[in-house]
Amino acid sequence: MSGTYLGMPAFPEAAREAVGDPTLRGNLRHATHTIRDKRARAVAELDDWAELREAGKRVKDHTLRHLDRYLVQVEEAVTAAGGTVHWAADADEANEIVARLVEETGEREVVKVKSMATQEIGLNEALEARGIHAYETDLAELIVQLGKDRPSHILVPAIHRNRGEIRDIFRSEMSEWGRPAPEGLTDTPAELAEAARLHLREKFLRAKVGISGANFMVAETGTLVVVESEGNGRMCLTLPETLISVVGIEKIVPTWRDLEVFLQTLPRSSTAERMNPYTSMWTGAGDGRAGEGDGPRTFHLVLLDNGRTDTLADEVGRQALRCIRCSACLNVCPVYERAGGHAYGSVYPGPIGAILSPQLRGTGSEIDASLPYASSLCGACYEVCPVAIDIPEVLVHLRERVVQGGPAVREGNRVVLRPAKGHAAERAAMRAARWAFTRPGALRTGQRLASRSRRLHPRTLPGPGRGWSGSRDLPPVPPEPFRDWWQRTHGGRDEAK
Repeated sequence: MSGTYLGMPAFPEAAREAVGDPTLRGNLRHATHTIRDKRARAVAELDDWAELREAGKRVKDHTLRHLDRYLVQVEEAVTAAGGTVHWAADADEANEIVARLVEETGEREVVKVKSMATQEIGLNEALEARGIHAYETDLAELIVQLGKDRPSHILVPAIHRNRGEIRDIFRSEMSEWGRPAPEGLTDTPAELAEAARLHLREKFLRAKVGISGANFMVAETGTLVVVESEGNGRMCLTLPETLISVVGIEKIVPTWRDLEVFLQTLPRSSTAERMNPYTSMWTGAGDGRAGEGDGPRTFHLVLLDNGRTDTLADEVGRQALRCIRCSACLNVCPVYERAGGHAYGSVYPGPIGAILSPQLRGTGSEIDASLPYASSLCGACYEVCPVAIDIPEVLVHLRERVVQGGPAVREGNRVVLRPAKGHAAERAAMRAARWAFTRPGALRTGQRLASRSRRLHPRTLPGPGRGWSGSRDLPPVPPEPFRDWWQRTHGGRDEAK
């Protein structure tokens, strides 16, 4: 993944700073509660939601098991429809491909939409380094770009901003990027949306190159699908002469019939709508002749790996690749609600980011090693996931990898990871616990000693244990162990069962 977030501290430190910002916490609390309440009502309308969820899970699992076959099928279908397919193993390769394609058109500006994959690889920065200006056209992405900010949410990248902050950003920054904000701009939603529309319209009408991502790719026809709520995506996908789509290899569904499942679950889980206002689909390239074709004359599809094949090799962690980027897990997560998306140090924040980023990037950095711990393991994320990703299971799996190291696949090679730094005490504690739990006599003796010395116990743990007890109360030790209480009250009558 991109080095956009290099230098960020580990999650605990970043989260501690974010929690101390009352404006940020207020913005997040209001937005996440509103979105999740609307989603709950939208999902409750469907009697077969559980069946749709299971169907989505099975379609994704089947596709991932046969991904090699479906990728070839996509390439053949896109090529047959007049498009060109490029394969990118990593971020550098993808950025080089896109930059070269833009340069071949002779253009120095591009408009972008639905581009989380391009944020993942740092495409905007790569294009800027070659003198190409990329303009985000999604309203929230525009706010982030104008504010020289970073996305903090999968669905609503500017969720950490309130209307007053957005107004100030438009007033001070729009003129540097193009059409300035109207005089006397207020913070009413209608005026902010109109200011963005006027600012973007001139870019849509001028741009000859568009860059997009995609929500889905249909293998049997080579069709790409983008769902959105504003219409800016439709403009990006139809007006430019050249369209370049950068799409993760996991976004494939085998057939149109499979797509039906996700066009029901994605809108309800993301924007709480029965159907997205704009669902755009295109296959290959139009021929550019009036009356005989529409859309871009040239279409390029860049299929992005960038750690996905490595993730696929992990039998537990691969379920993260089912993700359809609905963001429902973020809106119910108590950790995300308080810390916000920037603390995760990745374009993928929240619970899904805590399991996806360490797999795509590895756990070698301090922040990636900390992400599997950015959770209370409450399970709310699993309950709302429309493709049933067991995020708590993967979090525990990744915590084991961080602490113990062990076999993994990195850049296509099987390697043995070393344990991350700073977890020696945790490893020692787990070994001690394993020793005690496999020796009933020692466990019973330890429990009795703990009960008899309970008045001497500290309220917080010393040394490395402070990381745990710094935000939690130590549970009080009971006056006697359960085994002794059971023996005393039941006389051992049922102990043999």
